[in-house]
Amino acid sequence: METLLASLRISVATMLICVGGYSTAVWAFGQTVTPGTAEGSLITLPNGTIVGSRQIAQGFTPPKYFWPRPSAVDYNADAAGGSNKSPTSADLTKRAEETIARYGATPQNPLPAELATASGSGLDPNISEHAALYQAPRVAAARGLPIAQVEALIHKQSFKPGGFLTSAKLVNVLELNLALDQRGS
Repeated sequence: METLLASLRISVATMLICVGGYSTAVWAFGQTVTPGTAEGSLITLPNGTIVGSRQIAQGFTPPKYFWPRPSAVDYNADAAGGSNKSPTSADLTKRAEETIARYGATPQNPLPAELATASGSGLDPNISEHAALYQAPRVAAARGLPIAQVEALIHKQSFKPGGFLTSAKLVNVLELNLALDQRGS
């Protein structure tokens, strides 16, 4: 009986230290070093309404918005993942053809590959600056804005994820669409 009680005490102490202590330490470190990221990188409107996260894509379909990459999981963060379909899959070919037609791409104006293919997680919140500029004419026309104004906003919202180590710029689709909405068009 004595051995059983000692084993239970050791088990409880181990759980308190490993589960409670470690979890608390990781949470406290996250809150101290990067509180915004630790809380999910949430984007809130001035009135306090949470509209999304900087880290998870949302599907936009109206022409007045920039569209993210396609999602194999329909932008459902509970089911993050890519498709297991082969590149020769008829389903993938059909989806790509529908996406290309939706953008109105032509051989003279080809669609950037990232706008026709889903990311590995299905939740990539960013598109390249090039992909955003490709969509600028549609968004400008739908909002009745000069294309130069929309392109300037894209350049303002773009960032280099690796700083000086990378040359390609990305744009967060949700933040870009919110910036457009703030313009009131």
